[in-house]
Amino acid sequence: MAQEASDAVAPEAGTGETTIVTSPEIRDAIRAKLAGKPVEAKKWMVAAANPLAAEAGAKILRNEGSAADAMVAVQAVLGLVEPQSSGLGGGAFLVWYDAASGNITTLDGRETAPLEATPTLFQDENGEPLAFFDAVVGGRSVGTPGTPMLMVEAHKRWGKSDWAELFDDAITLADKGFPVSTRLASLIADDAERLSRFETTASYFLPGGEPLKEGVRLQNPDYADTLRAFARGGSSAFYSGAIAEAIVRTVRNAPGNPGVLSMKDLETYAIKARPAVCADFRGHDVCGMGPPSSGALTVGQILGLVDRFPLDAIAPDDPQAWRLIGDASRLAFADRGRYMADSDFVPVPVKGLLDDAYLDERARLLDGDDALPEVMPGEPAYDHALNLADDVSIELPSTSHISIVDAEGNVLSMTTTVENGFGSRLMTNGFLLNNELTDFSFKTHSDGWPIANRVEPGKRPRSSMSPTIVLRDGKPVLAIGAPGGSRIIGYVAQTIIAHLAWGMDIQEAIDMPHRVNRFGTYDLEEGTDAVEMQDALEEIGFEVNVRDLNSGLHGIAITPDGLQGGADPRREGIALGE
Repeated sequence: MAQEASDAVAPEAGTGETTIVTSPEIRDAIRAKLAGKPVEAKKWMVAAANPLAAEAGAKILRNEGSAADAMVAVQAVLGLVEPQSSGLGGGAFLVWYDAASGNITTLDGRETAPLEATPTLFQDENGEPLAFFDAVVGGRSVGTPGTPMLMVEAHKRWGKSDWAELFDDAITLADKGFPVSTRLASLIADDAERLSRFETTASYFLPGGEPLKEGVRLQNPDYADTLRAFARGGSSAFYSGAIAEAIVRTVRNAPGNPGVLSMKDLETYAIKARPAVCADFRGHDVCGMGPPSSGALTVGQILGLVDRFPLDAIAPDDPQAWRLIGDASRLAFADRGRYMADSDFVPVPVKGLLDDAYLDERARLLDGDDALPEVMPGEPAYDHALNLADDVSIELPSTSHISIVDAEGNVLSMTTTVENGFGSRLMTNGFLLNNELTDFSFKTHSDGWPIANRVEPGKRPRSSMSPTIVLRDGKPVLAIGAPGGSRIIGYVAQTIIAHLAWGMDIQEAIDMPHRVNRFGTYDLEEGTDAVEMQDALEEIGFEVNVRDLNSGLHGIAITPDGLQGGADPRREGIALGE
């Protein structure tokens, strides 16, 4: 329920946007971001997509909680104040560096396809793929949520604080209300027609039929009740009983587009610890999440290909640097479309895709001065043979990223999502449900060959989420990640290159104008210096598109002198530390 405008909002100088200001630390963090300067700290740091969420995590870290504890508090608040991007109804991937053991652990909290899902879930009666939003809006697109169980699993492995206390800030904000930010208000207005299709969703985001305005104080008592139950009962409170029953009822009874999620799907869901995927870049190990994420493999391929050229000797404003990066990305995305999917269902040539000899072979294609006329998948070594067709799935940007370093030196990088903005647009128990199943290919075969990322019961859809921890000599030096659909991969790779090859500090690297190439067309970030490269890239042979590229990178650099945090000026997040 909405109330009058709150005095807890203030304009960000020079942006025209309203952000949430509750403390001098938040004001200082905003000023640093706007000035292009990293936030510095000695003990701990959190970088997240909303000031209230970052502040909740900072409280936990200040009270000697672990990075895993802080993540739980941050995620609980993000699901309230940034519901269009992540929440209890979604999924996430988590990468963890353990200071005591020096080990990297990756946890897969990706949503799963319901057991009743069929290969034709996203096809019409003629076997043709549905239009994207015809598939998204409603119950058909909802997979089994993984974020709540990931929060529980991370706390069980690495938590130090009392579980129930991690939800105090989120419950208070849900009960008393929080000020609607400029970004949330704008996104609600832009999506009002889809949000209006379901009564519960409309009554929350469109009270009286009108989109919520920025600065309005918004309460969510249903979410507060859900968090209280989750704080008391952990996973069982979410995956069984009243909350689970309401999720299933909402999905299966969605007007016009019901889904097939069942209680069995919720009761059998499990977090999976998977082997980290690490790639070499300039003497560093760049580690992230393997399949079903395509993030670490594709980022690793891009970095591995450009590392075979003296990129540090080429200026960041030289079009030839971006020829290399752009065509390396195209080569990596070609392999991604052919080979990457849930490795529980499809053999993925993880070792082959990052093999030195294979990357040497692919890198030879980058010799010369012009863009590649065409790009095809390579032929990496497989553990065993399998013929696959190229994928045709669609990924649109939403999502959120959290980076945390605690006082003991543990490092967390987690990317979390409900997929498209506002997910399926279905709301229950105070949170939105994901539309993650539309990350599958709507087609099952192409030219008679199966598509790796096709829908199958219990399968996890391929993702571009790229939570990353970079190490040198076994010690972490960077935690980074971003939202942005399949452009996440380019955002993360570019930031790592800017930081490690071009010597930019973490805030400078995040601020750098985006230039992203996935499938041939070079996207240049409108309103930035990147646009000045359009003519040069076209002369090299690229097709160029100038457009908004709203990333949301959040990173922490671990240096010999302490911690440096950066938050994306394109969104409202901040870094806080002490």
